[in-house]
Amino acid sequence: MLYLGLKTLHVLGAILLFGTGLGSAFYKYMVWRSGSAAAIAVTDRLVVRADWWFTTPAVILQPLTGFAMVWLAGWPLDSAWLLWTGALYVLAGACWLPVVWLQLRMREASARAIREGVDLPPDYARRMRLWFWLGVPAFSAMLVVVALMVFRPA
Repeated sequence: MLYLGLKTLHVLGAILLFGTGLGSAFYKYMVWRSGSAAAIAVTDRLVVRADWWFTTPAVILQPLTGFAMVWLAGWPLDSAWLLWTGALYVLAGACWLPVVWLQLRMREASARAIREGVDLPPDYARRMRLWFWLGVPAFSAMLVVVALMVFRPA
C-alpha cells in the first residue's frame, strides 16, 4: 500500500512538472510574441508564481518518492535505467535553475517597464531566447525520464 501511495505522489509530481512547464512555456512564449508589455508583465509574474507553487515542490517530491519506491522494490541503484534517469533529471535541473533566475530578472524588467511607462529593455529579448532554449533540453530530458519510468524493467 505504501508503494502505491508513493507511486501516486510520484505520478502527480510528474504531471505537475509537465503541466506547469509546458503551460508556462506556451503562455510566456505566446505573450512575448504579442509584444504587449502589460500582458508580458502579468504573465511573467504568474510564471514565477507557478514555479514556486507547483514546479519547486514537484522537483523536490520526485526524487524523494522515486528513491523510496526504488528502496521498497529492491531495485539496485546501479541499474542502467536508474542511472540514466538520475543523469537526465540532473540535466533538466541544471537547465531549470538558470531559467528560474532568468524568469525573476524578466519579471522585474517587465514590471519596471509598466511602472515607468517605457518599453521592455533590450536585454529582455536576449533573456527570453535563452529561457526558451534552456527549456528545450530540460523538457526533452524529462520526456526521456518519463519513458524510462514507464518502460523500466519489471
